[in-house]
Amino acid sequence: MVRKASGAKKISEPHTRWRRRAEARPDEILDAALAEFTERGFEAARMEDIARRAGISKGGIYLYFPSKTALLEALIEARVTPLARLVRTIAATGVEDPMASLHMIAAAAAHRLGDAKVFSVPRLVISVSGRFPEIAEFYRVHVVDVARGALEELIEAAMAKGALRRVDPRAAARAFIGPILFEALWAHVLGGESILGDPEKLIEQHFDVWLNGLEQCA
Repeated sequence: MVRKASGAKKISEPHTRWRRRAEARPDEILDAALAEFTERGFEAARMEDIARRAGISKGGIYLYFPSKTALLEALIEARVTPLARLVRTIAATGVEDPMASLHMIAAAAAHRLGDAKVFSVPRLVISVSGRFPEIAEFYRVHVVDVARGALEELIEAAMAKGALRRVDPRAAARAFIGPILFEALWAHVLGGESILGDPEKLIEQHFDVWLNGLEQCA
C-alpha cells in the first residue's frame, strides 16, 4: 500500500478563488479610487483606503496602479477618453454629411456628460491641474486634443460644403462644445436646474443658438 507523503500540501481552493478575483478587479479599483478622490480630494486620498474600499490588500492595488496619478490617468482613459474617441470616429466617418455628424456628436456629449459619474473625472482634473500639471497635460493630450481636432475638421468640412459660413474653425469648435460643458458644470458642480436630463431639448436649443450665428447667409 502506497502512503501519501504527509508533507505534501494542496493549494487551498479559497486562495485560488481570491487570486482569480483579485486579478479581475481593475474596474472595481477605479470605482473605489473615484469614490475616494471625490469624497476626500485627490491629495488627501490614500492608496490603502482605495484598496480597502475595493476589497483588496494595499499590496494588491500596486499590481495594477503604481500611484494615485496612475489611477487618475486610468480613470481619464476609462471614463472620458472613450467620448473623445467617439467624436473622432463620428467625424472621420461623417464628413459627407457634417451637419448630421455634428448633431450626433452634440447628442453623445450631452448624454455622457449628463452622467455625474462621468463628469466627476474632468471635475477632478480641473481641481488638481494647477498643482499637478502632468495630469492636466495627460487630459489635454488624451481627451481635449483628440475631440477638438476632430470637431475642427468636421466644421471645416461643413464650411467647405457651404453649410456654415467661413469662420475660424478653432473658435467655432470652442463655441460648439462650450455650452454643453457649462451645462454639465452647472448641473453637477453648482447644483443648478439643468436640462441635461432632456438631452434632445438641450441639443435643439444649442444648435438654434449656434447655427444662427454660423449658418450660411442666403
